Amino acid sequence: MKFEELDNKDIFYMKKAISIAEKGEGFVSPNPLVGCVIVKDNKIIGQGYHQEYGKAHAEVNAINNAIENLEGATLYVNLEPCSHYGKTPPCINKIVESKIKRVVISNIDPNPLVSGNGVKKLREHGIEVKVGVLENEGRKLNEIFFHYIKNKRPLCIVKSAVSLDGKIATKHKESKWISNEKSRYITHKYRYKFKGIMVGINTVLQDNPRLTCRLYEENVSNPIRIIIDSNLKIPFNNNLVKDKSAKTMIFTCSQDNKKINFLEKENIKIIKCPSIENHVDLNFVMSKLGELNIDSVLVEGGATLNDSLFRYNLVDKIKLFIAPKIIGGSKSPTFVSGEGIDKLCDARKLNIENVSLIDGDILVEAEVIK
Repeated sequence: MKFEELDNKDIFYMKKAISIAEKGEGFVSPNPLVGCVIVKDNKIIGQGYHQEYGKAHAEVNAINNAIENLEGATLYVNLEPCSHYGKTPPCINKIVESKIKRVVISNIDPNPLVSGNGVKKLREHGIEVKVGVLENEGRKLNEIFFHYIKNKRPLCIVKSAVSLDGKIATKHKESKWISNEKSRYITHKYRYKFKGIMVGINTVLQDNPRLTCRLYEENVSNPIRIIIDSNLKIPFNNNLVKDKSAKTMIFTCSQDNKKINFLEKENIKIIKCPSIENHVDLNFVMSKLGELNIDSVLVEGGATLNDSLFRYNLVDKIKLFIAPKIIGGSKSPTFVSGEGIDKLCDARKLNIENVSLIDGDILVEAEVIK
């Protein structure tokens, strides 16, 4: 077989593995999304993916699902197989025992417990290893995991719906609905994908949201609700207090122990924070979320929270739905508030990654340049 033919086959089967890996979205955090395909005599004889945090990894599931003897087969997996004991035994052991001949990988695992060790041990057992097939696609699939491992804090994605002139509501604070139904459906898919959803207390008081994932598919998980409430203003009858379908945590500087005790009895986690200018220290919040294994946060707050996150350079990504509407008015809130910058050279710069049309709305997806 020519090298070009082999290379094309590797790309074909790795695409399969990446596609299978996506099935784990919403269930494996803070672990990565991993899919695995096993091929012998030009046909798939086993496949699997990491289905749930703490359970068997993709390689083990693929091996256990195999319909033929695995000796001499090629295993395709988008992330380097683990070589250490965690919540499950090392995948390397299972691969070696199965007498698999060749392993093809998209990305080396950035986790120091694995990074390069899995490849090294496979080669020590005489298994041929190829790394870097669809490397960019693999990194995109697991951008949350790569960011979390590197930075020890969640990937922060600010999502908002604005009019064409940048307004998020009218001067009377009416905001339902700026974006269209399909855009709102995509927002709920984001809530399913990301581990946490963050809002400020102003959004809580104005909208009384539930912040849950309302999709029709089965087995949909809700994000952890993260509330920034410096003075603990949240009412006892708020939906975020009454609705038990998702976990809720509140970051506050308040010392109102009576209210804190009541909220804790409602199974709400209260985290007391240091303050900056009488407001919650958002750097502390992000570091604490990282300690709590929250690897990604979708911010659906208003202009004030967005401004604070941008000022402290905590935003990593933006997902902005732009509706073909003009609201106008100097009193109508914009996407980001605050005093703004003095010089244009100080503006926060973005790398536009994708622009798409959603039934008339424009979705702009961008990375914040740091």
